Amino acid sequence: MTVVGPFGLSVRDQALEADVQAGLAAVEEGLLEATKSEVPFITEAAQHLVRAGGKRFRPLLVMLAAQFGDPYAPGIVPSAVVVELTHLATLYHDDVMDEAAVRRGVPSANTRWGNSVAVLTGDFLFARASQILADLGPEAVRVQALAFERLVTGQILETAGPQDGRDPVDHYLDVLGGKTGSLVAVSCRFGAMMSGADETVVDVLTQYGERLGVAFQLADDVLDIASDSHESGKTPGTDLREGIATLPVLRLRERAARLGLPEDIALCELLDSDLSDDERHARALRGLRAHPALEQARRDTVRYAEEARAALGPLPQCDAKTALIELCDAVVHRAG
Repeated sequence: MTVVGPFGLSVRDQALEADVQAGLAAVEEGLLEATKSEVPFITEAAQHLVRAGGKRFRPLLVMLAAQFGDPYAPGIVPSAVVVELTHLATLYHDDVMDEAAVRRGVPSANTRWGNSVAVLTGDFLFARASQILADLGPEAVRVQALAFERLVTGQILETAGPQDGRDPVDHYLDVLGGKTGSLVAVSCRFGAMMSGADETVVDVLTQYGERLGVAFQLADDVLDIASDSHESGKTPGTDLREGIATLPVLRLRERAARLGLPEDIALCELLDSDLSDDERHARALRGLRAHPALEQARRDTVRYAEEARAALGPLPQCDAKTALIELCDAVVHRAG
């Protein structure tokens, strides 16, 4: 048994491991090439998060999905570069919106160079992704455009909040489907599509990616509360400090409204207070870490991961399918 990719994913087949490793290495080269500019400062800013590392979760999915067709088809690596560049661009923008200080264990771009440079660098990455995409054909452009629309819509819905009468948890899960699920789904779709896999296989892998993407973000929600900065690569409780209600907070509020327990109501009031105060922020983190709402969020993560696993049912048994199933387990493991 060997290990490749994020989360220590096990790959038992040597040929599959070689294909995935070679593909990811080519993606890394492609990312560095795509983030070069004639202006040295732009290169430095654009490569800031590329060189900081990362799980390369989406390129890995492209490589695994490509195994259901021709894994050596010419469009596979460029499409993986496109999805990772798009993801990186959203991180530059997210950090500005969240006023995040740390990303992937290094100072965020907005901390280092200011908000304007961070936003413009994200735009630069979107532009470079579009250039690569144009060479992959009109269908690839259409797929990416629809996913990008969903991604932006999810971000807007998160900012606007749920409409009156809408369940906040349902609203949040819809937001995640757009913000995260859409691009993870496209990763699987591109890998299968560029490899020439059957359209039924493309659809199955797209559905798998959508559910896995939501599970992946829910695991991040849990990590933001439960982990330290060494594990997550960013400051714990960042979303709490910025007043962003992720799933553990929403599950707490749901429980407080349903049961009316004084301790739940008190924790909700603490979360609604000014958490820029370090002592108050630390108390809020401790309270959530010990609260059943965090365990409920873990169960929600498991549910989406199990739905992703079930979506793979129609695919023929092979080492790539086994690896995709193990990714579901790995995402759940991240959430504890």
